[in-house]
Amino acid sequence: MVSLGDLAEINHPRSSKKIDPEDIVSFIPMADITEGGRWINRQSRKYKEVRQGFTYFEEGDVLFAKITPCMENGKGCHAIGLDNGIGFGTTEFHVLRAREDADPGFIYQWSIYHDLRRQAKNSMTGSAGQQRVPKEFFKKFLVPLISKPEQTKIAEILSTVDRAIEQTEALIVKQQRIKTGLMQDLLTRGIDEHGNLRSEKTHQFKDSPLGRIPVEWEVDELETVCEFVTSGSRGWAQYYSSEGAMFLRIGNLTRDHINLRLEDMAFVNPPRTSEGKRTSVSPGDLLISITADLGIIGVIPVGFGEGYVNQHIALVRLLPEKANSRFIGWFLSGQGGQNQFEKLNESGAKAGLNLPTIRKLLVPIINPVEQKRIAEILDANSNWVSDLYSKLRKHYSLKTALMLDLLTGKRRVVALLNSTMPAN
Repeated sequence: MVSLGDLAEINHPRSSKKIDPEDIVSFIPMADITEGGRWINRQSRKYKEVRQGFTYFEEGDVLFAKITPCMENGKGCHAIGLDNGIGFGTTEFHVLRAREDADPGFIYQWSIYHDLRRQAKNSMTGSAGQQRVPKEFFKKFLVPLISKPEQTKIAEILSTVDRAIEQTEALIVKQQRIKTGLMQDLLTRGIDEHGNLRSEKTHQFKDSPLGRIPVEWEVDELETVCEFVTSGSRGWAQYYSSEGAMFLRIGNLTRDHINLRLEDMAFVNPPRTSEGKRTSVSPGDLLISITADLGIIGVIPVGFGEGYVNQHIALVRLLPEKANSRFIGWFLSGQGGQNQFEKLNESGAKAGLNLPTIRKLLVPIINPVEQKRIAEILDANSNWVSDLYSKLRKHYSLKTALMLDLLTGKRRVVALLNSTMPAN
């Protein structure tokens, strides 16, 4: 074992090489690095603007946020691609520079490792809210003594997973933008009988309480397309159980989509009374949060099983011949629906919506075939995003496991030293 300070110089003195005042250098404030250890917003400055009052670093150095809570949150980065090989940043960085027998990427991976951050937190000094990790911490923190070639291979393996994480996150952001555009287009313009998105250049539109809509559409109150609207009552606590029927709460709804979030489920042995029958859900039922965070939407999927709602959720049973529950769910979770909830908030309904108010929500009344087409497109996009999130969680799990195995020397990569890592 050796100290990390044996592998990296901490806060190396500024280089003596001459820099012209007009030369462009990179500038990295704390806001431009993520809690995952990445540099995300590239800024440049003239050397004369930053040469005083900021931390100096060079190409390949590792930046480590030393102040709370940035340090605990994982802020830092590997400074690669600096303008003219030079950068400046906040004074709240420690700069770790790999020594000759150490690999910079290996140092970086250690700098974001959760065990190092945990021990760094315990070493902080200073007053509350202004605590910092002293540079001496790195001279005491021990890591396995591994040859530089093996360090380089470990860094390559871990950075491959990092790239997969970054690429998946970028896909999620892109797909979320697509989803926003799709919802805006499909829920205000719809699809004509030929499967084309309508526009005011090619189709007729009209004014409505929901704004401009196709002439084929109408607008009416939710109660015109539903069988009933109800919600749970207080007193369900006595029916809680470790197993049984699912008990749906606001936490099981999400603003990301209209599918239910089932990671944190509660269960009940429901009463065989009118309360139990009244609040029992069926496939296609629409759920709307009616207290605190108003207007979060969910739809009960096919095959959901036995479930009940609490008093914070309105249960809307739609008439299937008039309304596609997923179309209405997407509409209420989109801008047209959320604008109505925002107005209700502003009118003092934040403490809670009553069921008559839910019945009076405005929704578009359109051809069932068109409703189904729109819902299917939005569902497909939502499922794609969900798959990407699932893929991202797997990448993070893999990275955590690999860091534990490789950085600590639990698993060696000597056999890989003569092989080439794949690009992806």
